[in-house]
Amino acid sequence: MRINKAGIDLIKEFEGLRLEAYKCPAGVWTIGYGTTGRAGVGIKPAAGMVITQAEAEWYLEQAVAKFAAGVEAVITAPVDENEFASMTSLAYNIGLSGFRKSSALRHFNAGDKAKAAAAIKLWNKAGGKVLTGLVRRREAEVELFWTPVPVEPAEPPQGRTSAAQSRTVQSSVVQGATAVGGSVAALNSLDGAAQIIALVGCFVIGALALFILRERLRKWAGGDR
Repeated sequence: MRINKAGIDLIKEFEGLRLEAYKCPAGVWTIGYGTTGRAGVGIKPAAGMVITQAEAEWYLEQAVAKFAAGVEAVITAPVDENEFASMTSLAYNIGLSGFRKSSALRHFNAGDKAKAAAAIKLWNKAGGKVLTGLVRRREAEVELFWTPVPVEPAEPPQGRTSAAQSRTVQSSVVQGATAVGGSVAALNSLDGAAQIIALVGCFVIGALALFILRERLRKWAGGDR
């Protein structure tokens, strides 16, 4: 499962972009969008190291993919994309080892999402101290966790739609032909003025049937089903 854009944006916002290596509050050498040597993407930040923004983006993409795979491997309960993105952001920040042992994961797999969300907020310390930045990040992750995923209406299967259209067109043609055929049969039993009146009626019925058929075809062509 891939992390969605909302999750990527959250990670970028709170990690920030630094092109020169630095030590994070936990004392770990870091570079780019929070990339450390523990990410396993072929870089070990150290004093004096400098990278480009393009490299930072690449390291982030590779690291997030690894963390997403690690999170997916330990989630056993049904999960939507925003819940998954939230927990991947948490894992990116605290490490996969910390995430695997977290009460947030345990509660989520047990089906208690409320407790899982509350447990995410517990990861707000570095070096034993509560940090405002971590408090804000955990709140953002919980907000994403509870954000409903929009459900797009499913498109009807093309094969079934075409068959339905074909059956309806056939029905329209049969109805029109039946109406006209019945009118012609009735016409043969009449004489004189009655035949003329019946002929006009027959014409009107036929024209109406053709109009109905044309309108249905126009609606299908326009995608109105």
